[in-house]
Amino acid sequence: MELQFDQVTKTFHNQIAVNQMTIQLKEGIYGLLGPNGAGKSTLMKLMVGNYLPTSGTILWDGEDIRQLGTSYRAKIGYMPQQQDLYPYFTGRRFLMYIAALKGLQITSEIDTIAERVNLSHVLDKRIGTYSGGMKQRLLLAQALLGDPKLLILDEPTAGLDPKERIRVRNFISRNTVGKIVIIATHVVQDIEYIADWILLMKEGHLIAEGTMDHLLMDLAGHVVELEVPMDEVDSYLDHCLISNITRTGDHARLRILIRDPEERIPHAVPVTADMEDYYLYLYGGSAYALHTDAAL
Repeated sequence: MELQFDQVTKTFHNQIAVNQMTIQLKEGIYGLLGPNGAGKSTLMKLMVGNYLPTSGTILWDGEDIRQLGTSYRAKIGYMPQQQDLYPYFTGRRFLMYIAALKGLQITSEIDTIAERVNLSHVLDKRIGTYSGGMKQRLLLAQALLGDPKLLILDEPTAGLDPKERIRVRNFISRNTVGKIVIIATHVVQDIEYIADWILLMKEGHLIAEGTMDHLLMDLAGHVVELEVPMDEVDSYLDHCLISNITRTGDHARLRILIRDPEERIPHAVPVTADMEDYYLYLYGGSAYALHTDAAL
């Protein structure tokens, strides 16, 4: 089981959205990261066949997905980011509707999937009464109908509180054995916990990929922490890449990324890098952009 992109490019009106993409995906969980406009959405639409490549080929087990047609699409489960659900449908009716659209005769499977995503107790209630977390789990349930081999999840924990995020994340980790799973997300912590392999995109290019441990090796010696008075924080924001700010009384602890490992910041202490540090290292920005919940 393998999904392969071979020199795939997709353009819209001479604007390149995906540029010479070459990747091989086998069984496992893949995290897809990148800022808005990086090409993640276009890449996913190429995967599901909604877009055709401008050039290059997309292969499933060595065969062009354009030639496979419906037999390829039957292998796909897709969870969209938007919760555009029918509020007057019950959860059961929605899953039966999606199953019919997929051409599946699996009414008996609906109760099993609902139990797996912890929706059995509300399956016969209207979707309009569901919480945000329930709606996300319902979208995940519909993606799992028919036991797809390729599961594509677009921001699966978007808008969820921490408890629901953990529940959805743990479900994905436990229940996707034997599948190729792609998770596109801005919640970097989700990728840290469950992804076997991480793909990072920028301006249509794949700019880095690997296991989390492998990627973070690039940041050895590049991340330090420093405690400063609150009135000095702005001066560091002006000239440092800061991935986190934590207030402690009248002081703040700054987590700083150093581009040049030879650079020295007085009194700063080296710390172990994490994926948020790596994201900032690749894409730039500031603590205000990446940590709007910083305690200032």
